[in-house]
Amino acid sequence: MTPKRRLGILGGTFDPPHIGHLVTAVNVRYELALDVVLLVVANEPWQKIGDRPVTAVQHRLAMVHAAAEGLDGVEVDDREIVRGGPSYTADTLEELAGPDRELFVILGSDAAAGLHTWHRVEVVEKLATVAVVHRPGRAVRAGDSGTSGVRARHVDVPALDVSSTDLRRRVAEGRPIDVLTPPGVAAYVRDHRLYGVSR
Repeated sequence: MTPKRRLGILGGTFDPPHIGHLVTAVNVRYELALDVVLLVVANEPWQKIGDRPVTAVQHRLAMVHAAAEGLDGVEVDDREIVRGGPSYTADTLEELAGPDRELFVILGSDAAAGLHTWHRVEVVEKLATVAVVHRPGRAVRAGDSGTSGVRARHVDVPALDVSSTDLRRRVAEGRPIDVLTPPGVAAYVRDHRLYGVSR
């Protein structure tokens, strides 16, 4: 019997993508023996609407393509953009599900703690294993990540103090983001004058 294809789903706004996203994708793929990790770019990130302006989706998608270039086993997925409207993981999992596939939703421990608030969370629980990402040195206790009752795997990844919020702030202040994000992403931000870039 042909083994099931093991797919990781790392969804996000990616505004912009950074090395933390890539380190997570690469390490979870290795630790869970996944065939591929899909970087799924949210069309309308429902949890962030109203919090702040979100960069136009064509820019975010282009930056994710630049970030993933040359990374073995990491692919960009635009299905939520094609689908349009608010992006819900449950809808994406229903599109990806099949008898020949095993699905893993990759979440940081903070996001996993809020899993119970997700749209149609019962679909997520039914169709996927939740891969909860932790930073080294943090004790992991059963049920401490909001995944009690959910199929969950816990994965440690290297601790990197980088976030999209910080990168946007750095750009707005005229500070460099080189090394914190892949060169292609930093160049795209400069070329398209994103995040208030002035030079």
